Amino acid sequence: MKKTMKFFLGMDVSKLWVDITLMCVIDHEKQPTITERFDNDHTGIKVLIKWLKKHQVTFDENSLLVIENTGVYHRLIWEYCSKEGLPLYIGNAAHIKWSFGIARGKNDVVDSQRLCSYAFKNADELKATPVLNPVFLKLKDMMTARSRLLAQKNSIKVYLGELKLSNLEETQAILEQAHKAAIDGINQSIKIVEKNINQIIQQDTAIKNNYDLLLSVPGIGHLTAAYLICCTNNFICKITGKQLASYAGVAPFGNSSGTSIKGRDKVHKMANKDLKKLFHMGAISAITHYDEFKDYYERKVKEGKHEQSVINAVRSKIALRAVAVINNQATYVNKYKKVA
Repeated sequence: MKKTMKFFLGMDVSKLWVDITLMCVIDHEKQPTITERFDNDHTGIKVLIKWLKKHQVTFDENSLLVIENTGVYHRLIWEYCSKEGLPLYIGNAAHIKWSFGIARGKNDVVDSQRLCSYAFKNADELKATPVLNPVFLKLKDMMTARSRLLAQKNSIKVYLGELKLSNLEETQAILEQAHKAAIDGINQSIKIVEKNINQIIQQDTAIKNNYDLLLSVPGIGHLTAAYLICCTNNFICKITGKQLASYAGVAPFGNSSGTSIKGRDKVHKMANKDLKKLFHMGAISAITHYDEFKDYYERKVKEGKHEQSVINAVRSKIALRAVAVINNQATYVNKYKKVA
């Protein structure tokens, strides 16, 4: 009878190297784990691939590699796993950490062993991350660059504004003139980045299609649509509206237990703050320019709801409709009729 072999791998990724732990399960029996370290560069990853093949790791559904999302340091791993066909799960670092329970001490090797154990215990529930899309990655980098440039410009403006409260007019004029070139340069850089963002969207058919669908939703503009595509990997994982609202921090959750705790429903502090900000601005725009949301806002406020609570409900509605148009591959149709 042929033996069944499955391979579970956990990898701790840092800037300079990666630590990987391999566990082989033969006929449902765990074998001793093996841990090794490789450089986090093209040469090191090639050596890692050879090491995996040496240990007979199969690059198919019988293997699973788990890593934490590190922002940029895991990109090479993602690229090579996509190329070689090794199933890879890129997990949320906080979610994975909490799953360990009470854990004392840590280092790179221990973290890789814990991730390997996580892969083994949760293999049935984990879905492999989609293969790396270079176009999507380029768009994401452009959006990040735009956010950083805006933060730099706002930092300069806030600094000059604070000085204006106490500085002499002559000194303030000199400082503003000194920073003018920097602000103009940042504005020019932002224009270049935004031009590239538009080009990327227009050149990729799949991204352009979803981008146009998102723009049909009230409250979603160019930046929100582009950011949503980046956050969701162009919605390739078929997320639900509730999941997107929760990720953005606009989905309220209950807060009660027995008879002692009877708190009101509220959003969780763990959220993508940038996306939450975009949804907030979109909600304000929708309430201002669309009768459906304007009437909803005014009606709920009259009923005694807090203004911010109603605005959050509008943010959640926008998130739900954004996912709906993508999953249905149909533009948003406004069927609301204003009651005279």
